Amino acid sequence: MFMAGVIMQIDLPWVEKYRPKNLSEVVGQKNIVARLRSYVSSHNVPNQLYAGPAGVGKTSCAIALAKELFGEEGFRQNFLELNASDERGIDVVRSTIKDFARTLAFNADFKIIFLDEADALTADAQQALRRTMERYTKTARFILSCNYSSRIIEPIQSRCVIFRFTPLTQEEIKDKLRAIAKEEKLKIDEKALDAIVYVCEGDMRKAINILQGSAFLGEKITEKVVYSVSSRARPQEIRELIKLALSKKFIEARALLTKLMYDYGMSGEDVIVQLYREIMDMDESVIPTKVKVELVDTIAEYNFRLVEGANERIQIEALLAQLMRFS
Repeated sequence: MFMAGVIMQIDLPWVEKYRPKNLSEVVGQKNIVARLRSYVSSHNVPNQLYAGPAGVGKTSCAIALAKELFGEEGFRQNFLELNASDERGIDVVRSTIKDFARTLAFNADFKIIFLDEADALTADAQQALRRTMERYTKTARFILSCNYSSRIIEPIQSRCVIFRFTPLTQEEIKDKLRAIAKEEKLKIDEKALDAIVYVCEGDMRKAINILQGSAFLGEKITEKVVYSVSSRARPQEIRELIKLALSKKFIEARALLTKLMYDYGMSGEDVIVQLYREIMDMDESVIPTKVKVELVDTIAEYNFRLVEGANERIQIEALLAQLMRFS
């Protein structure tokens, strides 16, 4: 970036800055990393399909694998990354992917084509891809990444080794956040770490983004800052909202709902998701299992109404009124 004749250095977002440089830096997924290392040592990589939730290391593993195979210089020549959610038509398979796959690799036995979010590929594009994977098997290997493997057609799945990625554990996320906080000279207490873990739900990318957003508000990161940045209410506040509704104190519950939505900037869907999480985590003595089943059914109905475009404020207040029936 140029400004008044001076080149300004722009810092990378922390998600990119702290992306693993090699397989040993990948957080969690120990079994998967061990299998990928065996591919690196043998220089024999099959077509692969990475399936799992967002932010658990699928893209990081693909890039780290390629860098260890090709080295820094060969990586730029022999690795093609495409995001299938942006380029998902059959023309991309017929042109971009084929043009890259048909040429010989630079100082290596094969190239790697990485299709991120491959479950967004159209049906026609997937059918064209299956033939391309077979035709150029001597010059290229394919790595497909998706959230839902069921959306990948069976012929492609049968041509790939499937890796199932799992959400990261609380301790794995905390250890990585502590390392980043130390590197960035931030002070973060245990309650703030617990808050980030609660909000991110096993998604490391989301956790790092929340940490960076919180860091902009000061070098000391607290629980209050984390919930404010992530637009989430504290679990105890949501539990208080549930208890007020179950105690038939509708006016007080409505006032607390207004405060939460105003203070944290929560949407109606955010409120519903947190209501669901806290109801399921509440003790059996507070809400019996039989009642939880009925509550989940009720919450699902109001979530559907919001998705269909109903007024969120009216629907959330109506949901609180429905909760009173279960007192």
